[in-house]
Amino acid sequence: MSLRRFALLCTSALLTASLFSACNTQPAAPMDVVAQVDLQRYLGRWYEIALIPNRFQAMCASDTQAEYQLKGEQILVTNRCKRADQGMETAQGVAEVVPQSNNAKLRVSFFRPFYGNYWILALDPDYQWVLVGEPGRQYGWVLSRTPQLSDALMQNIWQKAEQAGYQRTQFRTSLQTQAMSPK
Repeated sequence: MSLRRFALLCTSALLTASLFSACNTQPAAPMDVVAQVDLQRYLGRWYEIALIPNRFQAMCASDTQAEYQLKGEQILVTNRCKRADQGMETAQGVAEVVPQSNNAKLRVSFFRPFYGNYWILALDPDYQWVLVGEPGRQYGWVLSRTPQLSDALMQNIWQKAEQAGYQRTQFRTSLQTQAMSPK
């Protein structure tokens, strides 16, 4: 799959989720985000620990990672993963901070002008793990600075996900076999 097709799938899935959540006859309960995010501390590499399966990541078999870099007012986003055939998929996009959100709400696009919500629902005080979601609760991720988290810490994160309106059973664990070097 080409990079352009991967980015198009990512964006169309986020857009579709936004449209479906907007058309939902029962509004989702309000979703709280963290009080504030220090973008400088948030930048860098994150490993995907768990996710709610989605079609725009269906080709990813293992080692899914995200890299965030600040460039002016935008955050450059590079998502990478290994396919089952051990080939690499890479998608590059941008994120923008939602005004008056204290950097806790972002809008992410892999295919402009379409953007999806990226809300920081729980964040380790030392920026070692994060729970990310969106108001429709169709998408969610647990990311970490390391390829694995302890079971005790994951139980704490699952509790936070449930408090945000997610069900633990929505998520599946991501396989991390090795750290990938920067591109």
